[in-house]
Amino acid sequence: NLPLVCSVLSSSVFLSTGPTVSELAVIGEVGQNITVPCFYRVQSSHDITSMCWGRDSCPNSKCYRTIIWTDGWKVTEQHSSRYLLQGNLQEGDVSLTIVNAEEGDSGTYCCRVELAGWFNDQKTNHKVVITKARISTVRPHTYTSEQTSAPGSTSESPITVTGTWPSVSASEAPQTVS
Repeated sequence: NLPLVCSVLSSSVFLSTGPTVSELAVIGEVGQNITVPCFYRVQSSHDITSMCWGRDSCPNSKCYRTIIWTDGWKVTEQHSSRYLLQGNLQEGDVSLTIVNAEEGDSGTYCCRVELAGWFNDQKTNHKVVITKARISTVRPHTYTSEQTSAPGSTSESPITVTGTWPSVSASEAPQTVS
């Protein structure tokens, strides 16, 4: 028998520090508050540092189209009251909350944490997709998967697996927090 593997993509991910640029996707609906995750490691108060959020991919330094800045202790620049940092800044939670999301909020966002040294900044690009709210019913969706035997397998009949899962919106989907 071949195993059937189902995976759930969650929008909450902890990132490690380093000079690489990661890209993550966050999906939400119009009218929701959408949180775009971004974290960095804080072991002592000496690790607390400045950071910025901007629209578009992370450039070589700073942020393009800056929407919010923090000195690590408090927000020092904010271009709209719809953009908030609601996490504990001193613990490295610099996740961006977009209040009452609109379709125009869709696009790429850069989270840049400024780390000491040349080219050490932690940069994460997030693709944010805001869709119009769906009107959903409570009726579950049924998904069917068929897999025939692999070449060289001794199994002669196909494996059919049918499962039923209820519909969930992005705000109800399971969140992974490490």
